[in-house]
This record gives sequence, C-alpha cells and structure tokens, in this order.
Amino acid sequence: MTLNNTITTSKQAKEIMISLGRAGKMPCPTYNTPASLCVTGSKLRKTKGTTCHGCYAMKGNYLFPNVQEGLTKRFHAFLQPRFVEAMTFMIKRYSAKSGYFRWFDSGDLKDMAMLEKIVLICQQTPEIDHWLPTREVKVVSDYLKIYKQFPDNLLVRLSAPMVDGEPIKSYKYTSTVNHKTKPVGHDCPARFQDNECRDCRACWSKEIKNVSYHKH
Repeated sequence: MTLNNTITTSKQAKEIMISLGRAGKMPCPTYNTPASLCVTGSKLRKTKGTTCHGCYAMKGNYLFPNVQEGLTKRFHAFLQPRFVEAMTFMIKRYSAKSGYFRWFDSGDLKDMAMLEKIVLICQQTPEIDHWLPTREVKVVSDYLKIYKQFPDNLLVRLSAPMVDGEPIKSYKYTSTVNHKTKPVGHDCPARFQDNECRDCRACWSKEIKNVSYHKH
C-alpha cells in the first residue's frame, strides 16, 4: 500500500497524533499510551508476582495530569484516519538519526486493528528498526494466522506474565523479568549503566531470542 503523503510539517502531524515520546533510558523516540488501558496488563496488575504488579507507568511522572492527557490523546489518535500518515512522517523525521523506534514504553496493543496500523507504519519506514514489546499474545497470534509474518524491520517481543517466569514458548522473540532467578538469554545491562541503554540494542536484535530485565 502506498500512502498519499501530504503531511509536510511536524505541526500538521502533531494535530493528528499529538507527539512522540522520549523515555529516559531509550536511545530513540517512542510512542506511548495509558497503562491503565492495557487489556492484559490491567488484569495482571491486580496480582502480586506478575510483571505488571507495581507497573512503573502507573506512578511517578506518568501520573501528572498533563502527561496523562497526552497519553490518552495518543491512544485515541490511533482512530484518526490519517494516523498512519502522521506517524510515518514523524518517525522518518525524528528517528532518522538513531535508526530506531520503540512502541509502548507505556501502554500496549489494544486489538488487531491497532497492530495492523503499526505494521503499515513499519512498512513505510523500512530504514528504521522498530521494537514492540507486548503482553497481548492473542492479538499477535491472530495477526500471524492471517498475515504469516511481520515486516523485517519490526521485532515484536512477547513479555512473560510472571516475575522469574519462563519465556513464552509459543513465539520466538520474548522477554522476561528476573528477580530471584538468573537472567534467561541476554541480561539487560541498563541497571549497571544509570538505567540507560547506551550502545545496547538487544531489544531490537533478531539474534537475541530473549531479553531478561532485572525487576525494578
């Protein structure tokens, strides 16, 4: 599908999708939505021992009214007819230097329609590597049943639901959270370097099957 790309300024794009985010540790722009609207995460948050219990995106700066307002607007922006066009423009402009983009440093996939739009954006930005962490196993599974695969520049990682739990076995790219157990696969180095990625890009790498994050 070819887009009729008529958006020529950031101002035009922001009228549709608000703006891109920038998580502190990330080496690139992000797109985030309210953690309170996570489908699976909202259920997991109620149970101790899950990776969503005590969610970092439900406290701190994320609770400021202006931040919550922006997150909510970004969530609803997915319904805008020109969302794909606006996001494509913004990612091309603001991720060009790093070559990377992250989806959902807060929030998660809502449904297949949302994932389909993200895939289309990835197809329109082949020069950018995209990383999408998610707990919505069914959405990913349903998408792959229909479309068979993701674009080469999109790496979707399924996140394990339990702290110290095993990686999800039904998918090849995963992430886990370790606390009392040893890391599985690649041990995220952020805790040793001021909670920053720095030159690590393991989350985007298809050579890394599982990334293990240390519990905050």
